[in-house]
Amino acid sequence: MNKNKKYHTIGCCGIACGLCPKYYTIGVSKCPGCFGEDFSKKHPPCAAGMCCFKMNNLEACGQCKDFPCKKFEKDSVFKDSFVTHKKMMENNKFIQEKGIEKFMDELNARIKILEKFFSEYNDGKSKNYYCLAATLLTVKSLEESIKKAGPQIKKESIAENDYKNKARILKAIISECAQKNNIELRLIK
Repeated sequence: MNKNKKYHTIGCCGIACGLCPKYYTIGVSKCPGCFGEDFSKKHPPCAAGMCCFKMNNLEACGQCKDFPCKKFEKDSVFKDSFVTHKKMMENNKFIQEKGIEKFMDELNARIKILEKFFSEYNDGKSKNYYCLAATLLTVKSLEESIKKAGPQIKKESIAENDYKNKARILKAIISECAQKNNIELRLIK
């Protein structure tokens, strides 16, 4: 029997699985998160997961007394362009300094905002953008973006189900916020 992690929305390596587009995919390519339901059927074994969760029963490497270990010395770990990999080390350092519970409070706030983006501003082509914003911007910036979008949507008399224009407004506000904070919201290819 496969054991599931308590917090499958954070990867052992520090990836914020709960902010990843694959976590929100519908169908066979949906990712269950790190050691979530049927994880072993979707992902090949990884060194971080085997050591962290399987051998040491930890949720994230940042909880380990040996973090950062040799697994994190490889350049390839940090040169990945995948959206949620951008903050792996930062996430693990947060966990190391403040604990998994405080980290999960922050991650769950981001997930809640991201799910609001998907439910109220989903134009069918902004999922990756929203995931990237939820990963890189502060919770405060994300919340302020939603607050600013409401009056602008009202001002332009945009219908509740006009997701294309609602997304246009929200994305413009998020982009402005990112630009002010020198954060680049684009996928590296």
